[in-house]
Amino acid sequence: MNDDLLRRIAEALERLAPPLAAMPDLTGADAFVWHPSKGQLSPVKHVSCVAMALLQGVESQKQLVLENTLRFAKGLPANNAMLWGARGMGKSSLVKAVHAETNRQIPGALALIEIHREDIGTLPELLNLLRDCLRRSVILCDDLSFEKGDGDYKALKSVLDGGIEGRPDNVLFYATSNRRHLMPRDMIDNERSTAINPGEAVEEAVSLSDRFGLWVGFHNSDQQQFFAMVEGYASAYELPISTEALRAAAVEWSMTRGSRSGRVAWQFIQDLAGRLGVRLTLTA
Repeated sequence: MNDDLLRRIAEALERLAPPLAAMPDLTGADAFVWHPSKGQLSPVKHVSCVAMALLQGVESQKQLVLENTLRFAKGLPANNAMLWGARGMGKSSLVKAVHAETNRQIPGALALIEIHREDIGTLPELLNLLRDCLRRSVILCDDLSFEKGDGDYKALKSVLDGGIEGRPDNVLFYATSNRRHLMPRDMIDNERSTAINPGEAVEEAVSLSDRFGLWVGFHNSDQQQFFAMVEGYASAYELPISTEALRAAAVEWSMTRGSRSGRVAWQFIQDLAGRLGVRLTLTA
């Protein structure tokens, strides 16, 4: 085989090979959304987040996530984190608030990257893009869970461990979920009933959550915590209403919704502010 033929074969192979992905520029914004179909990160001009001080009833959770994130921003060891528990208690709001607070304390330290649940299978591709970036990143997957027949949880386990290359030192993965083990009870029970070794099957199904070094639980709020939430918002937005009237209206609102949570408190404040003719000008 002559040199000219070898050269032409090499050129043909180069044309067939996919182009190398360019390292993303993370300096243009503080937050991005991952679009795997385009293989790129889209900057978010304005991140909708609640100030840390307005997140009431989750003091220990705030401290855990903030300390872990600050260590990571400083280049110290930190853990992937799973925030799990009751709906509407501020899991994703806390991640965004912690990101903003970290960048306030250490300007420009972190980029926040959102990956949608349906794109979780492309997480290895995203990690490879970020591996050589100078700026550190926290990848957030909100409302992460898996259903029957969903095999992505097996791939995610190896991603969290880093596989043969290891997890990039400049990336953390945070997930929020209403489920402690990221999958419904009937899926775990199905693994138990159909496996040759039921114990091993269940261990395989629930071990995904073990890949997160930091577990942060969120529980339903009691009435006093709910009052703290609405009073915190009312004070921040300077709503012209007495504490007694505010609490009475909040109780009535929570009864119509059948729950007390941070989300319900915020929805109540929006309704109340509208009725009082007050514009909510702060970020929330």
